[in-house]
Amino acid sequence: MTNVTLITTQTTDPLENKGVSAVHAHLQAQIARKVRQARSNVHMSRRVLAEKSGVSQRYLAQLESAEGNISIALLLRVAMALDLQLEWLLKDAEPLDQDLTKLLALYQKADSTLRARIMEQLEDRQNADERAKRICLVGLRGAGKSTLGALAADRLSVPFLELNKEIETMAGMAVGEIIGLYGQEGYRKLEQDALLQVSDDHDHVMMAAAGGVVGDAETYDMLLSRFHTVWLRATPDDHMRRVREQGDERPMAGNPAAMEQLKRLLTERQTAYARADAQLNTSGLTLDQSLEQLIALIGAKNYLS
Repeated sequence: MTNVTLITTQTTDPLENKGVSAVHAHLQAQIARKVRQARSNVHMSRRVLAEKSGVSQRYLAQLESAEGNISIALLLRVAMALDLQLEWLLKDAEPLDQDLTKLLALYQKADSTLRARIMEQLEDRQNADERAKRICLVGLRGAGKSTLGALAADRLSVPFLELNKEIETMAGMAVGEIIGLYGQEGYRKLEQDALLQVSDDHDHVMMAAAGGVVGDAETYDMLLSRFHTVWLRATPDDHMRRVREQGDERPMAGNPAAMEQLKRLLTERQTAYARADAQLNTSGLTLDQSLEQLIALIGAKNYLS
């Protein structure tokens, strides 16, 4: 998602003295008023607007109260959901609007390379804002997501959740029953709903996701946009050993090719897992060592700052 932020390689923003802060504050108030007005005109609740636009209710609340950062991409979603032109939300007859018009005109004149650089940097900034102080651990079964996640959450004084348990609570049944009753598509829909619910309810949280969360591109994109993600890596041997140490014999029971299947699954998902913001290889480490490295990584990345 993109924020209205200017890019500069200098240590200070040379545009601060040119009224950009004032323009930003004015624009926030203007958009807040227009979104509230448009939603009222069509008698649409904030929850329905969130569902239609794919924008969280928390962001809509911030938008309508002129708080937080303005995202062009999210504004476009809101405008489309309300059957409006984006220009209507940005348009203003007051003098300050001339500055915004100038900024938009400069962007329109930029070549594709410069636009791509601007969008990439703004996307990174917006992602950081949207992720708040939420962390999600991803990886295959046996990576240590639940164990390390719970221990790290306790050390960092943040709540710990497991996405699958949130899905089960929402559905009122076990994951296996959900898939048996609603199929994979129904499970993915509940998984997305649970992701949205957790991100709406928690600004500070440590969460562990099931290994298959990367299997659906839309769900995984949603996760990456709302959480700082850490891929807990391990060798196939360690994955298998840890699962069995937990008392789960299913990976090997009656299946001599289980190890090869696990290696193939790890290979297939490696590219997706690598999209995580950070990685931690826990192979060869004790539980205490893995925990200390995870805590250090979170601190170095400022995920909770």
